[in-house]
Amino acid sequence: MERKKEHSTDKAQLINTLGAFCGQRDILNLTQKSLKNQYGIQKADVFVLFGGSILEGGNVLAEAIRTQVADTYIIVGGVGHTTETLREIARQNCGEIETEALTEAELFHLYVKKKYGLQADYLECSSTNCGNNITRLLGLIQKNHIKCNSIILSQDATMQRRMSATLKKYVSDKLLIINYAVYQAHVIEKNGELIYREHPLGMWDMDRYITLLMGEIPRLRDDQNGYGPQGKNFISHVNIPQDVECAFEMLKHAYADYVREADSRYASE
Repeated sequence: MERKKEHSTDKAQLINTLGAFCGQRDILNLTQKSLKNQYGIQKADVFVLFGGSILEGGNVLAEAIRTQVADTYIIVGGVGHTTETLREIARQNCGEIETEALTEAELFHLYVKKKYGLQADYLECSSTNCGNNITRLLGLIQKNHIKCNSIILSQDATMQRRMSATLKKYVSDKLLIINYAVYQAHVIEKNGELIYREHPLGMWDMDRYITLLMGEIPRLRDDQNGYGPQGKNFISHVNIPQDVECAFEMLKHAYADYVREADSRYASE
C-alpha cells in the first residue's frame, strides 16, 4: 500500500512539471504594477482571451478589464474540440445562457457581461484551432487598425505555451508577448487519488487534464513529428527543458493512451 501511495505522489509531481511548463505566466498577476515591474509599461495594447480555455477564463478576462491592464480586449474562439465541454459547464453555472449555438467567444462574452457587467471590445468567432486562432486574431487587429506593440495572451494552461509559440511564428520580435495562463493547477495525491489542490471554475476532470498535457509535449517538440520549424512548422521553436521531457517519458508508462491526436474536424482550411 505504501508503494502505491509513493507512486501516486510521483505521478502528481510529474503532472505538475508538465503543467507548470505548459501553463506559462510571465507576470505575477493581472495588475498595472506587475506590468510596470516586469516590462516597464503601465498597460499592454491588447489583451486576448482564447476560447479553448475552461470557464475560469471569463473570470480572468473580467479581472483584466477591471484592473485596466490593456487598452483593447478581444475574445477569440469559434468551435473546436473543447467547445462542447465549455457549453456544458456554462449551462451548469449560468443556466440563463442558451449555449447550444454559441461559439466560444460568444459564450465567454455573455458570461462576463451577465456576471460582471463588463464586455470585450471585439469577438473573433470563426477560428477552430491554435493556428487560425492566431491568424484570424491578427487579421482582426489589422482590419480594425488596433495598436498592438504589446499583447497579453490568456489561454487554457495546457495550451498557453503553444499559443505563444504560434503567435511568435507570425510576428516580429518587436511585438512584446506577455503570457498569462488562465489558471495554475496543482495536482496532489490524497487517499490514493489524484486531485486538484484548488479547483478553478470549469476545471477539466483529471483524465482530461492529463490527456491535454500529454498531447502538448509531442506538439511542442521541434522534430519531424512536432509542430516546430523542423516538423509541421505550425509554431516557432520551443526549448523543452530536460526535466519536462523526463516527466513526459515517465508518465507515458502510466498514460500511454493519453497522448491526444489532433482532431481533423478542426484543422485549418
